[in-house]
Amino acid sequence: MAKRDYYEALGVAKTATEDDIKKAYRKMAMKYHPDRNQGEGAKKAEEQFKEVKEAYEMLSDAQKRAAYDQYGHAGVDPNMGGRGGPGAEGFGGFAEAFGDIFGDIFNGGAGGGRRGGGQQVYRGNDLSYAMEITLEEAARGKESQIRIPSWEGCETCGGSGAKPGTSAKSCGSCNGSGTVHMRQGFFSVQQTCPHCHGTGKIIPDPCTACNGQGKVKKSKTLEVKIPAGINEGMRIRSAGNGEPGVNGGPAGDLYIEIRIKQHDIFERDGDDLHCTMPVGLTTATLGGSIEVPTLGGKAEIELPEGTQHGKTFRLRGKGIKGVRSSYPGDLYCHISVETPVKLTEHQRKLMKELDKSFRDGGERHSPNAKSWTDRVKDIFK
Repeated sequence: MAKRDYYEALGVAKTATEDDIKKAYRKMAMKYHPDRNQGEGAKKAEEQFKEVKEAYEMLSDAQKRAAYDQYGHAGVDPNMGGRGGPGAEGFGGFAEAFGDIFGDIFNGGAGGGRRGGGQQVYRGNDLSYAMEITLEEAARGKESQIRIPSWEGCETCGGSGAKPGTSAKSCGSCNGSGTVHMRQGFFSVQQTCPHCHGTGKIIPDPCTACNGQGKVKKSKTLEVKIPAGINEGMRIRSAGNGEPGVNGGPAGDLYIEIRIKQHDIFERDGDDLHCTMPVGLTTATLGGSIEVPTLGGKAEIELPEGTQHGKTFRLRGKGIKGVRSSYPGDLYCHISVETPVKLTEHQRKLMKELDKSFRDGGERHSPNAKSWTDRVKDIFK
């Protein structure tokens, strides 16, 4: 029988974050645990429990997840080389798998696992970096460099964490396994050793250069390619550039979150752009051509005679082509009719004469005002 999709087994989307995957995994593991499923449904629950464990072990590992996303089950098939996959150990290894799962649940660790020596292996934490770009850069894309923290092996102790001339000792609490066992109700729980924190070793005299960590924090420059059409809040994932793992575990990922600076002219709404265009009273009254700015240059709009304040003109294809869009959005130009200010006495006289001319002409010059007056009269009838 063909294997079920790992994302489907955990009930998460392919875009799920590490936290989403871990939460779903805990929920499923508790649901299908054998101690909670006795009788007729025990065998089926056991199979589902193993399926959930296999899915989590693959999707919580950045490298395995990337291979699975690209090639499906073939990309992580244990028969293609290396040791057997997480689902290949049979029920003989089920007790060990059960210990790993519930050790992670009660410890709250991320990406916990085991390696040959029995020590707990943890995936490194993800890092987040906020990058601010302009609207033009978001529309066209760009390449940029950022400085991020990195870790290198300590040269003083050679990465051992112990002061030169000394060495680490096996932890007496867990006998070097990195884990201890305890009972919680009907569960037999395997937890990370609280004394050595899963390393299986104790360093009596730690290196002063790295405080016993075996690594020192530095920084490095990373090349980042921003795709054209990216929008506010979108994230770019840089695999393996997060914090390093523990006991040989994989490094976490770096997530670059995009922030777009406020633009002086345009406001973005999805793939569409909006701008407000001030127009003089005379131009709005008599009509004529006006130039409108776009991200690609200039465009012209032909205003009809008698254009009203708030009138919106749509310029097709003058918006932004989003990262998931097949064609660009539109530009919406909102007309703002400006009322003249700081008039001279001569201009005031001309405006009064013009106003009198409009009033003498009747309602045909102000159809909206006539309609509004009629609606007001209806209210007070």
